[in-house]
Amino acid sequence: MSRVLVLADEPWVRNEVHAALTEPPYTLIDHDDPVTAAARAVDEAVDVVVTDLQVGSMGGMAVTRDVRDRDALAGREFTPVVILLDRAADAFLAKRAGAAGWVVKPFTTATIREALERATGG
Repeated sequence: MSRVLVLADEPWVRNEVHAALTEPPYTLIDHDDPVTAAARAVDEAVDVVVTDLQVGSMGGMAVTRDVRDRDALAGREFTPVVILLDRAADAFLAKRAGAAGWVVKPFTTATIREALERATGG
C-alpha cells in the first residue's frame, strides 16, 4: 500500500487526484498548507507527495525542496514528490527543483499512476 500526501488548496485538484487514485494500492492523505506539508509527510511516513504547482503562498518547487530538507534533517531517504503542472513548459522547473516526477493537468488516471510508479520505483 502506498501512502500519498495530496497537497492542494483547490478542491477540484484534490477531487481529480482522488478520482484517479481511489483504488489500491493508494491511501490518500489530504493536506492544504504548503508550509506544514513537509513535516506532515515525515509525521505520516508517506511514500510519495503529490503537490499542485501552486499551493497557497508556495509553489510546488519550494515544497519539493522543503520535503528534501525535512527528510535530511530526519535522517530519512528522500520522499519522492510528483508535481501537478499547469503546462508542459514548466517541466524543467520541476526537474530543477528535484521532483521525482510531474504530470500536466488535466491528467488521466493512467498518467498520474505511471508518474507515481516511476517516482516510487514500483
